Amino acid sequence: MKLSQMLFLTLRDDPADAEIPSHKLLLRAGYIRRIGSGVYAYLPLMWRVLQKISQIVREEMNATGAQECLLPQLQPAELWKESGRWDTYTKAEGIMFSLTDRREQNLALGPTHEEVITTVARDMIRSYRQLPVHLYQIQTKFRDEIRPRFGLMRGREFIMKDGYSFHADEESLKETYEDMYQAYSNMLRRCGLTFRAVEADSGAIGGSGSTEFMVLAEAGEDEVLYTEDGKYAANVEKAVSLPPDAETSPFSSYEKKETPGTETIEKLCKFLKCSPTSIVKNVLYQTVYDNGTTVLVIVSIRGDQEVNDVKLQNELTRLAPNYGANSIIALDVPSSEAQSKWTAKPLPLGYIAPDISDDYIKSGSNEKIVGKFLHFVDKTTIDLKNFVTGANEGNYHVVGANWGDQFQLPEIIVDVRTAKIGDRAIHDPTQTLQSARGIEAGHIFQLGTKYSEAMGATYTSEQGKDQPLFMGCYGVGVSRLAQAAVEQSYDDNGIIWPVEIAPYQVIVTIPNIKNAQQVEIGEKLYAQLNQAGIETLLDDRNERGGVKFKDADLIGIPYRIVTGRAIENGKVELVERKTRKTHEIPIDEVVSKLGEQIKSVDS
Repeated sequence: MKLSQMLFLTLRDDPADAEIPSHKLLLRAGYIRRIGSGVYAYLPLMWRVLQKISQIVREEMNATGAQECLLPQLQPAELWKESGRWDTYTKAEGIMFSLTDRREQNLALGPTHEEVITTVARDMIRSYRQLPVHLYQIQTKFRDEIRPRFGLMRGREFIMKDGYSFHADEESLKETYEDMYQAYSNMLRRCGLTFRAVEADSGAIGGSGSTEFMVLAEAGEDEVLYTEDGKYAANVEKAVSLPPDAETSPFSSYEKKETPGTETIEKLCKFLKCSPTSIVKNVLYQTVYDNGTTVLVIVSIRGDQEVNDVKLQNELTRLAPNYGANSIIALDVPSSEAQSKWTAKPLPLGYIAPDISDDYIKSGSNEKIVGKFLHFVDKTTIDLKNFVTGANEGNYHVVGANWGDQFQLPEIIVDVRTAKIGDRAIHDPTQTLQSARGIEAGHIFQLGTKYSEAMGATYTSEQGKDQPLFMGCYGVGVSRLAQAAVEQSYDDNGIIWPVEIAPYQVIVTIPNIKNAQQVEIGEKLYAQLNQAGIETLLDDRNERGGVKFKDADLIGIPYRIVTGRAIENGKVELVERKTRKTHEIPIDEVVSKLGEQIKSVDS
C-alpha cells in the first residue's frame, strides 16, 4: 500500500480525552477515531492489525477441532430470563443494552452468548454420540459500560472471540479447558506478547474454575499476585495467601474498657497499645438480591486485614437460594440514608461486636428486609486468643475476649480477606506474593451445568438417561488485545508493534520524492518486497523526510528502509524500530536480509 493513497492522518499532540499511552498513540497514529463515548472506528492500519490477530486466534482454535460459527447479536430477553441473568445484566451490573421492538418485546444487544449457544445445543444435541462439541465466533460485542475509558480497553462496542463447548461429563470438559489453556497461551505468544495466566473470579458468567490471561503492562486495570517460582498466580480478586502471624495479645483477662474516639483500627491500636492482629473488627454490609430482598451482613475479620468484596459477593451469591433469589444486584457498606430505612436505633458504628443484636433492625419495617443479621467470620479470626473487639456501645471496646467464652463463633466461616503483596504463599510459605499490573486479554471458564440446568439443555446418556450438558466458555478480546500490545511496547517516539501483528512488516521511506533515483529505488524495493510476501508500505507522500521518519516511528512499523544518500553507494539504510539500530545494506540484499530477519522472529 502506498501511504499517499491511504486514509491516513497523524496528530502532533495527545488528544485531551486520552488517558493512557496506548490510547493516545492509537489516536495520534491514525489507527482509530472516536465516534462517541466508548465507540471507535477502526481505520485501515488498525483493521489490518485486527485481521492478523483474528487469524492467529482462528488458526489456534481450528487446531483444537473447534468449529467457527456466527451467532445473532440481537437476543430475546426470554433466553436471559430462562438463565436467570436478565436482572443481573440489566439491573445489577447494568452492562447490557436492552431495547423494546415494535411488538413490545424485550431484546438485548449481546454482551456475551451463553444463552444463545445453550439454546442451540438444547435444540440440536440429542445423544452422547454427538459430544463433545465446541463452537466459536469472532464478532462485535456490546456492553453499556458505566464509564467507558482507555479507548479499546473499556469500550461499549468491541471485537471478541467467544467459544463454547458441550460435554457429557466433567472429565471431558476439563480436557477441553486444558486445550484452551494451551491454545490461549499459543495465541498470546504468537502475537509477540508477554503475559501471565492467573486464577480468576468467574463473576457474572458463573461456573467453577476460571483462568485469566493477563498481558503485563503498567497501565493494566488488574492487579496480579504471583510467586517467583512460577507455581502460583491469581487476580487479586481471587488470590489466596497466608496472612502474617498474629502477635500475642497484651490482654490476659476479659474486660470492658472505655475507648473514646477509637472508631478506627489505627486509633484503637494507639489507644490500647496493641497490634491490629489482636483485634476482631466487625464490618457491616447491606446486600440486595434480585428478588428485592435485603440482607444485612456482619463480617468479622482480623484488624489488619481488608474484606475482598468479590469474595464476599460470591459467598452471598451461594446463599441466594436461602432467600428465594438467584443473584445479587447490590452489595455495599450502607450509607446513613440507607441505614435509616431499617434501623430501630442508632448503630454503634466503629464499636460493633460480633454478637450485635437483631433488635437494631426494625421489626416488620419492610417484608423485603430480613430481620436478622447474617454473620460471617473470616478464617483470620478463628484462632485468635484474648482479642479486642467492639462492645456494641459507642466509645467502648472489650479486651481479652475469646470465641466459645464471651462470643459464639459464627457458623459460617469464610475466606473473604484480600491477599496482599508480601503475604506468604499457601503452596510454599517460603515464597512471598509479588505484584504486577495486567490487562485481561482472555478468560476461560468451566461452567459445569449452570446454564444447561437452568435452560433444560440435556442429552441422552449411554445408559438411556437424560443428563444436563456440561459446558465451558472461552473468550479473547481481539480489539483489547491489539491495544494491550501497544501498552506493552512503545517509547517516546511512538508504537513498537511486534512483527507478528504489525499492520505492515516494512515501510520504505523516500525522503525526497523530487529525487528521481530515490523514487525509482523506493518503488522497486516496494514491489520486490511485496512480491516476496513481505508486507510493505511505501511512504511516497510529498512531505519532508523528517516528517516521514517521525510518522514511521509513530505508527510503529518494525523495519524501515530509507532510500537516502546511501543509494549513491548502492546501499539503503535499514532501521529496526524496536532497537533503533541503524545500518546500511546493499540494495540487492534488502529482500533476502529482511526475509531472514522476519522469518527468525516468526520461528
